[in-house]
Amino acid sequence: MILSLFRKNTATEPVYAVYNSIVAQSRQPVFYAEWGVPDTVTGRFDMISLHMALLFRRLRHGPEGARAFSQAVFDLFFKDMDRSLREMGVGDLSVPKKIQKMGNIFFGLLAALNEALDRGDAGAVAAVLARNVLDEAGDADAAALAAYVMARDAELAGQAVEAITGGTVRFEAAA
Repeated sequence: MILSLFRKNTATEPVYAVYNSIVAQSRQPVFYAEWGVPDTVTGRFDMISLHMALLFRRLRHGPEGARAFSQAVFDLFFKDMDRSLREMGVGDLSVPKKIQKMGNIFFGLLAALNEALDRGDAGAVAAVLARNVLDEAGDADAAALAAYVMARDAELAGQAVEAITGGTVRFEAAA
């Protein structure tokens, strides 16, 4: 019984692997150094949210297991945000309010991005990104980030749901 506390849960390994891939992709310097994403806590949250939204788009029409996997990645994302807020010194009473606000921001981005990407409208994607991710960046930054997002959306569409839920998600480097 006590030894079970120290065993790895193999069911969660793919969730952690995919989440770690998303975080690693979101930390690419090009986003912050060249494309106008603020190199702040909020900017980094926005980039993780953006990549999470792309993952959710890929898994949204998958089998029931894909939806459960999406939920597990989502739960891990907000567990990580909760931990990060506490490490930054946010008080225990404020954390739930901040997490709720972050959730609202995430779902707003997801809805707006889904609508623009479903239409295949690069201008609308750029507008969503300018509004939700970029702080007063120029049109060139929004267009570059929109092209990246549309390419990653297409790239994820070509990846098997089974591979993703098995813990393997691929993102090409931003350039």
